[in-house]
Amino acid sequence: MSSICVYCSSSNAIADAYPPVARALGQTMGRRGHALIYGGGAVGLMGVLAEATHEAGGAVTGVIPSKLQDREGIAYDADELIVTDTMRERKRIMYEKAEAFVVLPGGYGTLEEFMEVLTLKQLGYHDRPIAILNVDGFYDTLFSFFEELRDGRFARASVSDLVEIVPSAEAALDRIERMSASDGQVA
Repeated sequence: MSSICVYCSSSNAIADAYPPVARALGQTMGRRGHALIYGGGAVGLMGVLAEATHEAGGAVTGVIPSKLQDREGIAYDADELIVTDTMRERKRIMYEKAEAFVVLPGGYGTLEEFMEVLTLKQLGYHDRPIAILNVDGFYDTLFSFFEELRDGRFARASVSDLVEIVPSAEAALDRIERMSASDGQVA
């Protein structure tokens, strides 16, 4: 199946609604034979996601900058752990290894990573699937802002033309699998 890069929170101080979504995504990825590529941390949604993927039999690749090892912990159960010197190197490796992207709730780092793959897709640098799990409307305000950008002609495409906005882990993987099977065209 696919190697899927997941961007998500590395904080344990988040609402209780979000870890079950990360667990469901990891379990579903593992059961369906997808490999996880993620930020390498052992805390927050990152840790929940990696543990669930590993427990369900999925391969896990963590990519973490050396500076964040103490802050985020290290995914010791990862099948492959890549330690980088910089965040830029981390993002490059994750991007290069990914056949698709999933975005879970997260903070500034998650948004920055998502914005990069969204921008690269809009500019035609890749046509890989991007799915956003909009848990409890977490990203509604951002989507509204994106529409303001489009209405003001700062963005050419609507966000819904570039990403799949989905309510669950199963829906995210269903869309990715359909898009991958049809070479980037949604079935």
